[in-house]
Amino acid sequence: MGLSFQEANAEIGAPGSPFEVIDVERDGVTNRTFKNAPSDLRQIFDTARGIDETFIVYEDENWTFAEVMEEVDALSYALVHHYGVTPGERVGIAMRNYPEWIISFAAILSIGAISVSMNAWWTAQELEYAINDAELSIMIADTERIERGAEACQRANVRMLGVRLDELAPLAPNVEHWHDVVIRGAAMPAVTLSADMDATILYTSGTTGSPKGAVSTHGTITQTVFAFASGAAVSAARRGPDGPGSALAPSFILIVPLFHVTGCIPVMMTCFSFHMKLVMMYRWEPERALQLIERHKVTTFVGVPTQSWDLIESPHFLDYDTSSLASVGGGGAPAPPALINRINGSFKNGRPGLGYGMTETNAYGPRIEGDDSITHPNSTGSVPTLVMDVEIRDDQSRTLGPNESGEIWMKSPTLIRGFWRQPEVTLSMLVNGWLRSGDLGRIDEDGYLYVEDRVKDMIIRAGENVYSAEVEAAIYEHPAVYEAAVFGLPDERLGEVVACAVVLKAGQHLSEDELRAHLQKRLANFKIPTRVAISGDSLPRNAAGKFLKREMPGRYFS
Repeated sequence: MGLSFQEANAEIGAPGSPFEVIDVERDGVTNRTFKNAPSDLRQIFDTARGIDETFIVYEDENWTFAEVMEEVDALSYALVHHYGVTPGERVGIAMRNYPEWIISFAAILSIGAISVSMNAWWTAQELEYAINDAELSIMIADTERIERGAEACQRANVRMLGVRLDELAPLAPNVEHWHDVVIRGAAMPAVTLSADMDATILYTSGTTGSPKGAVSTHGTITQTVFAFASGAAVSAARRGPDGPGSALAPSFILIVPLFHVTGCIPVMMTCFSFHMKLVMMYRWEPERALQLIERHKVTTFVGVPTQSWDLIESPHFLDYDTSSLASVGGGGAPAPPALINRINGSFKNGRPGLGYGMTETNAYGPRIEGDDSITHPNSTGSVPTLVMDVEIRDDQSRTLGPNESGEIWMKSPTLIRGFWRQPEVTLSMLVNGWLRSGDLGRIDEDGYLYVEDRVKDMIIRAGENVYSAEVEAAIYEHPAVYEAAVFGLPDERLGEVVACAVVLKAGQHLSEDELRAHLQKRLANFKIPTRVAISGDSLPRNAAGKFLKREMPGRYFS
């Protein structure tokens, strides 16, 4: 790499450049901000009109940007004139990765409504919580999510628009077919938007057992889109004009869910905004991914570390041409140094990369890649970025020096505005324009960030956040359980797996299979412990009576 990180930042953010950075003060908080970012997302979507180049590849389907926008206009018209949706109302999207997910997202935001991303793996109970918490007006869903959420929607008087429904299945009275409602040729309704309007709600698991809705505005997301694009420009400046992938049109393969912030913002919205091809998969299958990478000359692979492992470990890895890949990485979980080295040695041009972001930052944050990943294998990126400041603070909120460990705080125009109808949680996490990450880390003397531990009681399983309190609450609903503690165990492929230690009430019996069957009715599968220890003794506690979870992996699973 020719330029240093700091030199490339200065070049890309300089006055007169597309990513020119200026200081903007608001409500007493000053942020470095992209001067040229649009004020609202409809301006971004409108840039795709009339472009006959391929935008979405999904299985055997090819959608041009123009075709996507025709469908966006038709759905926008239906939402306003058929369903009566007005600005500020919440519309849920509950489906697997289909083109209609992207179309729904663009249409909802274009009319000033708020897009609510529903986790496709949620149980009926979890879906109902979000339906009621967000007070949805409409839920756009595929067959499986309609079956799972129909009763909750009926109870809440929420209408449903069905995507790719099983034509033979009977419909509930509050469900309509997409093709009966979304009619191409309809015009986009005239709606006035602003940067301050709420745009998205993404649910993130709560430490108290209930998910909380992270709310972002139009201005926040347009700034985030520019932040990711500027990061790519910084990377290109460091690689130089002859670097890997420089001769190919940039493209992404979508291997993570669109309901996750990573799939939605840095992947999908980057492609929408800068007119790149997006290759979508029906489900994650490493060999299918290799086929698509070769066929479409994909340049960027963004996923969780598990998926990078899966790709390299495929028995057919060497049968496919992956030379188009310039970047292989992502975020959502720590990447072990062994994986960084495997990526670096396995791809002809693809270099390793890892980002540190959260739902609360719209996935944006420090990033490390290429040679920096090799020389600093345990780091998650260089700071500050073009528009994000990162500090390490102690428990008195005092800023610490190089290599001192404390909580990671971040300040950026990419931060959420708060949590949906949870002002106390908002005030506890957003302080004077800074986000308290809940993660422990340090910044070395060269400006590299290292994430060392988590303040929050959370497990990251293959990029999915699993909060112990939520799983413990479900375990305690079983009448045989006396004590329960949930924690993570290291796993080479998944990063962590969910484990639990359980003590039963006197005279009670409960098998591992019975416990999992109990939890399957209450939790998404990825939250259910794969390792279970049923103990005859009380769980270890400290003097204050709190469980000593750090001792439990060695005690129960050594």
